[in-house]
Amino acid sequence: MPNFRHTLVLSVCLSLPGMGAHATPVLTVLHAFINTDGANPAAALHFDASGNLYGTTTAGGTSTDCEGASCGLVFELSPPKKNQKTWSEAVLTEFTGINGAYPTADLIADASGNLYSTTHAGGTATACPLGCGTVYELSPPATGQTAWTQATLTSFGGAPGELPTAGLIADAAGNLYGTLADTGATDFGNIFELSPPATGKTGWKQSILTKFPKATGWYPFGALLADSAGNLYGTTYAGGASTTCLGGCGTIYELSPPATGQTAWTQTTLFTFTGTTGAGPEANLIADSSGKLYGTTYAGGTAGYGTIFRLTPPVTGQTVWTQTTLFSFTGANGQGPTTGLIADSSGNLYGTTEYGGTAEDGTIFELSPPAKGKTAYTQTVLISFTGTNGANPVSNLIADSAGNLYGTTYFGGPAKACEYPGCGVVFELAP
Repeated sequence: MPNFRHTLVLSVCLSLPGMGAHATPVLTVLHAFINTDGANPAAALHFDASGNLYGTTTAGGTSTDCEGASCGLVFELSPPKKNQKTWSEAVLTEFTGINGAYPTADLIADASGNLYSTTHAGGTATACPLGCGTVYELSPPATGQTAWTQATLTSFGGAPGELPTAGLIADAAGNLYGTLADTGATDFGNIFELSPPATGKTGWKQSILTKFPKATGWYPFGALLADSAGNLYGTTYAGGASTTCLGGCGTIYELSPPATGQTAWTQTTLFTFTGTTGAGPEANLIADSSGKLYGTTYAGGTAGYGTIFRLTPPVTGQTVWTQTTLFSFTGANGQGPTTGLIADSSGNLYGTTEYGGTAEDGTIFELSPPAKGKTAYTQTVLISFTGTNGANPVSNLIADSAGNLYGTTYFGGPAKACEYPGCGVVFELAP
């Protein structure tokens, strides 16, 4: 069975220091995009050991290869040098359509510092107007060089699957796993594996592990989570057995590796959302040490503005997972979470909402476990975006060892070069 390196998400997300009580959290814009250096970041950031941040923007750059506009890029943001205050940005690669377009997904890195992710469009396939998406690798400069090297590992092409929106996870053998939002056929998304070239070969091998018909979910937009046994977990935005939402309210699924001597993976629907329990989950899941899964839904709940939920594994002798809605957003405290969660060592959960808050430009929130003798979780809005400091965050947060949170907003910032006020920002939130 696969031995996943990136199952660390199960423990790392829950090993952050407890951030404790908050006075007034301070938000700092580390970088505001101005279009030529990137625009509209939709993916989470990635830290390296030196404290540099890496990310993608869905648009921006200098190319005009995507219908006369830019196709997006990968950037690096380096901390201020001694006696300076400004972070410096470098564009590592620009997409040109043929090598990918519109990157919306998080980056992962291997031990050598190579970065891997997907682009939502682009590539060599002609089944989609601008290409059906790619998986790419970005390698650091060789000794004495300055340029990063971008390689397309695969171009998706219609019926086998197309239009990835989420990032990848990897196992110890270097196989990459991800989701495709559509299949270009009768099903509505699938999960794929991309295997490194065999000895003496150069091409990566793509395999489809499972497809999603309506009954088991539509549109797996979120990234995968793997446990130590190699089982994969994720969400679908729509579909499932519930008829409360048009097209279904979405599901949580598990995909189990083939049994000994078998080749087929087994897909199981763990929970189907009903609207009141949530609707439209777009993001990845996280898990605690007991195997409970945590995530968000974009809509549904008591006010229809989205939820935070927990899914608890069956007790011994049972088969049914138990869903609990931990919190329903109401608008003023956030609306429409498109992202997953991170957690600290005290069990507090942190995330963002695309809308809501005092200016309706989105929020960063904390959800704290019930106090002793209580049952209700407590939600706190840590910051409301106001446009100039960012607007509409749609990416996951990351945290450093001091408990500072980092992320991006799709819009906002001072630049006027983008269609909507501001091209997006990279921010830090200090507790």
